[in-house]
Amino acid sequence: MLKQLLQKNFGTFISMALLVIVPVSVSSTLAVLLYKYQDLLLNLSLGQSIFYFLVVSITMAFALTPTTFIALLTGFYLGWAGFPGVVISYALASLIGYQLAQIIDHGKLLKFISHFEKAAAVMEELKHQSWSLIILTRISPVLPFALMTFILAMMKVNKRKFLLASIVGMLPRTLFFFWLGTQAQDIILLLQNSDTGTSGKLLLIALIAISVFGLYYLFNRALKRALSRQSARQ
Repeated sequence: MLKQLLQKNFGTFISMALLVIVPVSVSSTLAVLLYKYQDLLLNLSLGQSIFYFLVVSITMAFALTPTTFIALLTGFYLGWAGFPGVVISYALASLIGYQLAQIIDHGKLLKFISHFEKAAAVMEELKHQSWSLIILTRISPVLPFALMTFILAMMKVNKRKFLLASIVGMLPRTLFFFWLGTQAQDIILLLQNSDTGTSGKLLLIALIAISVFGLYYLFNRALKRALSRQSARQ
């Protein structure tokens, strides 16, 4: 089963791995460049700001930059005036990532899973709970944005629900990291050591806990419902 899964979805799994590895390496390089040319971002015109948000939408969608990196960066350089732009950028990045995942996967993963009745039944149950599923994957500051977009798109969750729930789920951590960016005095120190303080650490732990236990509850309930329906048919 595992061998077949890897053979039939090798390209998909390679793409997913890159979505985790690439953001970390690229953001480190960008931090140095931004520090060197930071004057360019401190006085952006309206047109330049729009161009900036279009660019970061693409970099987030293609996993070139983490979403927390963009929130910190924008908060530092643009202040609260840039917050609506970050939210719109997240939405646009989600839509681009969703379409990209469907182009790469072509429904191959779901087709493979359909050969395994229990796994397919659980996946279907999760799709019925997609609003909660999306919010719980987005609310965690440790789950990679682009990777979660890729997985949710492969599950073929409703695109409208995906977009709205993504925005709602990301708001708590986005607000926090954006605020952190507005309080910083030095961009390099901010990106290398984002000291969140005790209350900040507690908030991040709470968001991670909500995500982990919430997802466990959803998967457990989906499994029980799938097994219950399967037993009823027999």
